[in-house]
Amino acid sequence: MADTKREIERKYEGPSAGGDTGLPDLTRVPGVAGVIDKGLAELDATYYDTADQRLAAASLTLRRRTGGDDAGWHLKLPVSEGVRDEVRAPLSDTVPRALSGLVRSRVRDAELVPLVRLLSARDVRHLVDASGALLAEVSLDRVHAERLSGGKGTAEWTEIEVELADDGDPAFLDKVEKKLRKAGISRSSSPSKLARALGETGKKKKSATAGPEDAPVTAGDHVLAYLRAQRDAIVELDPAVRRDVYDSVHSMRVATRRMRSAFRSYAKVLDRSVTDPIGDELKWLAGELGVDRDQEVLTERLTESLDGLPRTLVSGPVRTRLRTWAHARRGGSRRRLIAVLDGSRYLDLLIALDALVTDPPLLKAAGGDPSTVIAKAVRKDYGKVAGLVGQALDLPPGTDRDSAMHEARKKAKRARYAAEAATPALGGPAADLVRSMKSLQTLLGDHQDSVMTREALRELSAQAHGAGENAFTYGVLYGREEQRAAEAEAALPGLWEAVEEQTAV
Repeated sequence: MADTKREIERKYEGPSAGGDTGLPDLTRVPGVAGVIDKGLAELDATYYDTADQRLAAASLTLRRRTGGDDAGWHLKLPVSEGVRDEVRAPLSDTVPRALSGLVRSRVRDAELVPLVRLLSARDVRHLVDASGALLAEVSLDRVHAERLSGGKGTAEWTEIEVELADDGDPAFLDKVEKKLRKAGISRSSSPSKLARALGETGKKKKSATAGPEDAPVTAGDHVLAYLRAQRDAIVELDPAVRRDVYDSVHSMRVATRRMRSAFRSYAKVLDRSVTDPIGDELKWLAGELGVDRDQEVLTERLTESLDGLPRTLVSGPVRTRLRTWAHARRGGSRRRLIAVLDGSRYLDLLIALDALVTDPPLLKAAGGDPSTVIAKAVRKDYGKVAGLVGQALDLPPGTDRDSAMHEARKKAKRARYAAEAATPALGGPAADLVRSMKSLQTLLGDHQDSVMTREALRELSAQAHGAGENAFTYGVLYGREEQRAAEAEAALPGLWEAVEEQTAV
């Protein structure tokens, strides 16, 4: 089993941090009523990575540590500056499976090897308020680093670490920092102990999956920059999807769609004989991700609709049945998704994406002027949207119109993603199209959600009827969904007229 702790901390170094003076006096930090000496802890941590340091390049740290009150395996995942999620697993001789899965998108089939050993003598103080509640933990760490592979040598330094208490106010760290600065102590130039150890005992290597950082010039440069961003998003979101972080599944699914759309939109730039097979695999992955995502959308929509009903319209154990229905469908899909991410097919896809952005199958148009090549592709996608919207508006309400609006929604997504890739090259007109297509996609998406919700309500109603329950409430919800769909259809002509007026690409 593994558990996760949100870690908000800052690291410092300064004149008083390297000597024998110890920690500065922090008793006068606003809000601090007492400073409690927690004694000295001896920590022994071995950090693991691939030979080419893929985890370090992504600011991930994986270590096995003994000593202190949290001995075990720790994987630190960056959230934002100074904020990391630390996933912990019990002490063992090998990397726990619960953690190795979380780094698989980075490590792939490479071996994790001991990289650096850090021995730290940690002098700890607790800053508490008037009630004795912990505000922050401040420690003075005297660190000895030893390179185990990929370099040689040792390094020593002293640093001060301030970690905010669980659920604490991050503004408190500013108050502590003000006091430290008055004592001549400044922020550390290294984001972590590992980063400093790598820098002082050997050259930190660049990630094997990193791409060129030059500013895009040609049409091909712009398309590849967009594809590289989607590849990076898929890799970076993998641990969050495995941990079931809110909206991570949806975000990864969007990245796969953006990449597939770019393949089709920019078929004059990239050879489709190469991109089509990769696109098929991205479609497969999106489908696997969609099992959970579609269920999330349906459950949220049904729950919100039910919450909005007066009590007099709720008959029978509707909420219980909805929870049971959602749990049963989600439980199986969740296990399936983890199995997919652990499978060889997904790993092969990640490797193929790396190869694509490293050695892209560029066609002649890739060397062309973005204002010509990219603009032409965007206009073509917009024309497809216009045709489908016109078709939907000409059809009477019913199944055929529902299908036409759904197809228009998919093409609006493609046009939006094509315009996203084009925005760095084309500027304002492409950005305007992104906004217009997003508005259209939202309206058409709400319509399609209504179609899918009504299907779910028919299923729930049948289950309730079979169990001898009152199915009245499902009928009420179904009627409301019909009304929502009708409102979306009524709003489409006006929205599309506005889109046509704003479109200049």
